[in-house]
Amino acid sequence: VQLQASGGGSVQAGGSLRLSCVGSGRTLTMYTKGWFRQLPGKEREFVAVISGHGRETRYAGSVEGRFTISRDNAENTVWLQMNSLKPEDTAVYYCAASREFALSSSSGDYEHWGQGTQVTVSS
Repeated sequence: VQLQASGGGSVQAGGSLRLSCVGSGRTLTMYTKGWFRQLPGKEREFVAVISGHGRETRYAGSVEGRFTISRDNAENTVWLQMNSLKPEDTAVYYCAASREFALSSSSGDYEHWGQGTQVTVSS
């Protein structure tokens, strides 16, 4: 059971990136899926979460209105569309999966994690 994140890169402020997270193994297909980010020496920070059926989402205040999380269970994939990027969005982004139904913002509630993809936003 694995999560594979991709799509990171370097962009200028105001630009956009789309992160993808592909899951392997049917057991993760309907799990709640989230995105977190982390800077060196800092704790992992919640970004966004989507319910198993995709009808409910929740965002951190710092990204609300700029980022959109979505999923396609047939493809076992979750995306994070990031628009109007700011230098403070620079971090390693991780996707995660949780068997809990609640849209948790706590990293401790997620059992499965991808390897991370670097996003760098320059001013």
